[in-house]
Amino acid sequence: MGSRGAGLTVTTSARNKISDDERVTARVVAAPITVVIGGRPVAKARPRATRRGFVYTPAHVRKYEAHGRLAAQLAMGDRPPIEVPVRLELVAELPIPASWSGRKRALAITGDLFPTSRPDVDNYIKAGLDSLNEIVVRDDSQIVEITARKRFSIAPKLAMTVFPLDAGCSNRGAKCSKGKQRSAERDTKVAP
Repeated sequence: MGSRGAGLTVTTSARNKISDDERVTARVVAAPITVVIGGRPVAKARPRATRRGFVYTPAHVRKYEAHGRLAAQLAMGDRPPIEVPVRLELVAELPIPASWSGRKRALAITGDLFPTSRPDVDNYIKAGLDSLNEIVVRDDSQIVEITARKRFSIAPKLAMTVFPLDAGCSNRGAKCSKGKQRSAERDTKVAP
């Protein structure tokens, strides 16, 4: 028999071995986090340079990333950033052009017509990752898998869902999930 809570299954035999503090922490880390940035998605633009050689990010991108960081903070609440490897699912829902006919608009809404014009989907990923960095995940290098798509929608937005993975970290400075960390410690012990 097991109990379910926030995406975590704890068996009755394991329940006695995990303290209440660890169980709450495991539930918070195991729950996926969804960040929705309302409005027309803005793709990450190339850095611009002035005549004097100063490099800067365009103002419209900085504004959108600030809006994204606010959405990420609201989604996280008072939780600390995730410190385990994660999987990211990103959907850029773009507005349907007003100049399109009713038939073409209907095809776009049902998903039979995809936005194949610029900007590229990887630029939406960059803008989304910059808004999640240090708020939802400790560092965007923790993202080991990404699924991204762009489509048309009546209500344009950029939606990102972060799924913590129950896996170990390859670098020594990063924290691992509790189960993998314990098994790694057992494997490295040398018998006397």
